[in-house]
Amino acid sequence: MSEQSPFIVSADWLEERLHQPGLSIVDGSWYLPAQGRDARAEYEAGHIPGAVFFDHDAVVDPDSDLPHAMPDPLTFERYASSMGISEDDTIVVYDGPGFFSAPRAWWLFRVMGAEKVHVLDGGLDGWRAEGRPLTDEPTKIAPSVFNPNFDESRVAGLEDMRGFVQEGGMQIADARSPGRFTGEEPEPREGMRSGHMPGAVNVPASALSKDGHLLPPEALRERLEAAGLDLTKPVVTSCGSGVTAAVITLALESLGHKDNRLYDGSWSEWGSRDDTPVATGKS
Repeated sequence: MSEQSPFIVSADWLEERLHQPGLSIVDGSWYLPAQGRDARAEYEAGHIPGAVFFDHDAVVDPDSDLPHAMPDPLTFERYASSMGISEDDTIVVYDGPGFFSAPRAWWLFRVMGAEKVHVLDGGLDGWRAEGRPLTDEPTKIAPSVFNPNFDESRVAGLEDMRGFVQEGGMQIADARSPGRFTGEEPEPREGMRSGHMPGAVNVPASALSKDGHLLPPEALRERLEAAGLDLTKPVVTSCGSGVTAAVITLALESLGHKDNRLYDGSWSEWGSRDDTPVATGKS
């Protein structure tokens, strides 16, 4: 494990353990259209040996019209089992740049009951740059069953968020870019208002890592506190569609902050309604 965080593993650590029984490697890459990257195509062209692909657009609630809505435990069980993953495995998730979409898969596995879940520091881009092994061979998936143990207390819904905005009780940390947070930049999805939830603070996910590596603990603490968070109090994280909110969650958990939840609907839900208050400008 990394000295930076109990939830981070280094490329050296992972390379030494490739093909080890009980280790599940998950390519959790997902990209916004503006990033110009195709996660599945990149996986098929070259992935870490033994890795399976986690499709963020498929492992969702099939009955929701919100992007990346969290699946129910039985749906997650079906997908995780089909990937050959057990809740008892040591699970290592990676994405291309390091800390963009991998933390979302890390959070989902943990909220569904897996305990030994980690993110690869440096991501696949760093792994590739260092000349570490890659393969385009399809991963052979052994039969497995993932037995979920869903922790509902780690998730916030729309009505929860209405209460937090109106009455307080939870600090709201928004992982979107500063321009989207203030409303100066339009949302990438049509039909959404610009701005943020009243009372929220802006913690851009990109500010919590550097060159694909999670910031050291003291730097993480400084970034979060400078944004206006009191790390002795509860926090709920949010973003565009519930993906990069998990980057803040990972940072919080890495600092030992346990009293946090993730707003799964995030701005895709809040910003698309006409009955939710929206603020603009800096918090």
